Amino acid sequence: MENKNIKIRFANESDTGLILQFIKDLAEYEKLSDNLTVNDELIRKNLFGSSGIAECLIAEFDDKPCGFAVFFHNFSTFKGKPGLYLEDLFVQPDMRGKGIGKALLVELATIAKARDCARFEWSVLDWNQPAIDFYKSIGAVPMSEWTIFRLEAKGIERLSSK
Repeated sequence: MENKNIKIRFANESDTGLILQFIKDLAEYEKLSDNLTVNDELIRKNLFGSSGIAECLIAEFDDKPCGFAVFFHNFSTFKGKPGLYLEDLFVQPDMRGKGIGKALLVELATIAKARDCARFEWSVLDWNQPAIDFYKSIGAVPMSEWTIFRLEAKGIERLSSK
């Protein structure tokens, strides 16, 4: 059932500070605040600049911002189509349980369908059981046979110089 108190909209450049605060809140929740290097300028450049690297949705409850989702497109060589990758989804703790997270996911699925995406994917920390249970309840399937690998700045530098 749709909740009329929830609105999902695309973020705009005036939301930069709000997005940064949501990112900080998410990092605190995930115990990753020490990893943050993001700032207003990077958000402005990479979400709202000419490069269009990522997009952001803002969730509002009773017209008050309470969550966000940052996403971008990847590509499936096996399907020959784009995919939608959800980088981050966050709802303020005091606003959870109202259907806001689900409303964000429904909107993202709607975008993926409209853009003819073959997949809609995201990652979740293995300790975040409430999120895992929620994702399973909406029909998402864990890709347990896959392991994520990552290179960060130093690793990229090292590999690129070989």
